[in-house]
Amino acid sequence: MSKVRDYQQLAHSILEAVGGEDNIISVARCATRLRLVLKRSDAKAKDQVAALPGVITVVESGGQFQVVIGQHVGEVYEAFRPLVSLEDGNSDQGTETPKGTILNRIIATMSAVFAPFVYILAAAGILQGALILISLVFKDFAATGTYEVFSFISWAPFTFLPIFIAITAANHFKVNQFIAVACSAALVSPTWAEMAGRITSGESISFIGIALSGTTYTSSVLPPLFLVWLLSYLERFLNRTINDVIKPLFVPFFSMVIMVPLTILVIGPITTLGAEGIANGYNYLAENAPALAGLIIGGFWQIIVIFGVHWGVTPMVLANFEQYGRDSFQAYQTIAVIAQVGAVIGVILKTRNKETKKVGVSAGLTGIFGITEPAIYGVTLRFKKPFIYGCISGAVGAVVASFFKPYYFAYAGLPGPLTLVNGINSDYPSSIVGLLIGTTIALILPIVLIQILGFGEEKVVPVATAPATPMPTQEVSATLTNEETIQAPIAGQVVPLSDVPDEVFASGAMGQGVAIRPTGNTVVAPFTGTVVMIAPTKHAIGLRSTSGVEVLIHVGLETVGLDGEPFTLHVEDGTHVEAGQTLLTFDAAMIEQHGLQTITPVIVTNASSYAEVLTTNTGTVEADTELLTIVK
Repeated sequence: MSKVRDYQQLAHSILEAVGGEDNIISVARCATRLRLVLKRSDAKAKDQVAALPGVITVVESGGQFQVVIGQHVGEVYEAFRPLVSLEDGNSDQGTETPKGTILNRIIATMSAVFAPFVYILAAAGILQGALILISLVFKDFAATGTYEVFSFISWAPFTFLPIFIAITAANHFKVNQFIAVACSAALVSPTWAEMAGRITSGESISFIGIALSGTTYTSSVLPPLFLVWLLSYLERFLNRTINDVIKPLFVPFFSMVIMVPLTILVIGPITTLGAEGIANGYNYLAENAPALAGLIIGGFWQIIVIFGVHWGVTPMVLANFEQYGRDSFQAYQTIAVIAQVGAVIGVILKTRNKETKKVGVSAGLTGIFGITEPAIYGVTLRFKKPFIYGCISGAVGAVVASFFKPYYFAYAGLPGPLTLVNGINSDYPSSIVGLLIGTTIALILPIVLIQILGFGEEKVVPVATAPATPMPTQEVSATLTNEETIQAPIAGQVVPLSDVPDEVFASGAMGQGVAIRPTGNTVVAPFTGTVVMIAPTKHAIGLRSTSGVEVLIHVGLETVGLDGEPFTLHVEDGTHVEAGQTLLTFDAAMIEQHGLQTITPVIVTNASSYAEVLTTNTGTVEADTELLTIVK
C-alpha cells in the first residue's frame, strides 16, 4: 500500500470514529497533532482513535479532540481536510481559539491565563513555606530584616497578580499588552488602596457623582480578567473608528479612561462578590461537612485535572487567602496529588518491565513538585487500575485529614509534597497533623493495593514511545555501527523530558529525548540527514539522519498559535543538511511576550526501533555539543 493511501485510510478511520463530517465543527493541526473541535465526543471515540495504527494517543483539552500523530500529521491533515466541508476560517492552522460550550471556553481561558505564570506563584509559595520552617527553628528570625526582605519578595507575585493576569489575558484575548497592563496597574495603585481604605473607614468618595466602593484589587483574579476581556471589544471598536494618525495616542487614552473607572464602579465589585460567593459556598461545605469536602476533592481532583477544568478553582482559592488568610481546598488537593505519586511508586515496585520503571521514576519525580500530568498520562491512567487506586487513596486520606481541620496558610501554585509546610500555623496546630496523617495514607495505601491486587500490566502493551504501527517512511541504508550520536540543535540548559509542562511530551508518548531551555536563538541540524517535515507555522522541524534516526525539534510550547511570526526558516522540506547547518532562527522575546515558553523538546520519534536512547549531556550545551546517543 502506498504512503498516500495509508494516510487517506487513517484520515477516513479518524473521521468515522469521531462521528463523521456532521460532527466536525473545525479542524486544525500543529506540528504533532490533528486538532478537531467536535459537536459531541465520547470515550468510545477516543479509545477507537487512540487504537488506530499511526496514532500515538488522544488528548481532549480546551474543547479540542487532539489526535497526536507525530511528524506525519501534515500528511494526515492533508488527507483529512478534503473529507469535511467547513466554512472558511474553520480550519485555520494557526487558530487556537476553543469552540463549543461556554464551559470549554471558560476552561480554555483559565488555562491560557494562569498556565504561563503558575511556576512563579509556585516559587513564591515555596519561599513562603521555607520562611515558615526557618521561623519555627529560629524563633527570632521573623523579626530580622532578612525575613522582611524575603517575605515581601514572596508576596510580590500575589500583590501584583492583576498585572500578571493582564499580560497573559491580553495575549489570549488579542489585546495590546501595554494597554492591558496600564489598566490593571491602576487597580493595584497604592493611591487607590489608600482611597479604598478611607471608604471602608466611612468616608464617602464619588466618581462623577457615583459613590465608590472600598474594593481593593491586589491579589484579585476576576476583576483584571474581566477588564481585559471587555477591553478587547473596546479596543477593536476604537481601532475601527479612530483615525490612523491619532490612533496610537487615543486608543490607549480612551481605553484607560473608560475601563479603569468602569472596573472600579461595576466590574470589580460584581466579580469580587462572585468569587467571594463561590468561596463562601465551598467554605460552608468545608466547615459543616468537612469529611464530604475531603472526599470530593481528595477523590476527584485528579479527574478534574484530566478534563482540564482545574484552573477554574484558582479565583476561589485566591479569594479564600485574600479574605481569611487560609484555604482548605489546597490542603485536600495536596493529598490527592500525593496519592497519584503513591500509585506511581506502587507501579515501580510491582512491575518487571524496565521501560515502565523508567517512565514511572521520571513521572514520580515530577509529582514531587506537584505536577501530576506525566504520572497520570504516562503511568496511572494508562494502566487504569493505579489511577483508580490513587483516587480512592486520595479520598480516604482527605477524609481522615478532615477531622483535624487542615488548611494552607500560604498559596501553593503547585500543591504537592514540597508545599506541606504551608499547612503549619501556630493558631491551628492540628492542621499540619491532619495533613501529615492524610498524605501518609494517600502515599502508602495505593502502594499496598497495587502490591496485593496488581495493576493490569499484563493487559497493556509496553509504554509507547512511537506509533505501534509506524507511519510509512522511506527505506534507509543499514548502518554498520551500533551507536549514533545526536548533537544539541540549540544552545541552552538541558531539561529532562518529564519536566516539560506538556503532558504529551512529558509522558514520552511522542518518543524519547530531552528538552533544552534555549540561551540562543538559532536551531541547527543535530546530524547529517534530510528535512522531512516543516510545520506550516515554522515552529517545528522533523529530520531523518542518513541511518534512519528520526528527530523532531519543537521550538517552544503552543507556539503554533503565533502563525510563524517569530520564526525564520533557512531550509525547505526535503533539503539535505549537514550537522551544524542552520535550520531556523527565532525571536525568543516575541514568544515570551505572548506568554509562551521557549523550552524546546528534542524527540527521537522512532525510538522504539532502537535498543536505547541515552542522554549523554545533562548540563549546559552549545549547538554542537553531544546530546543523545542512539544504541541500535
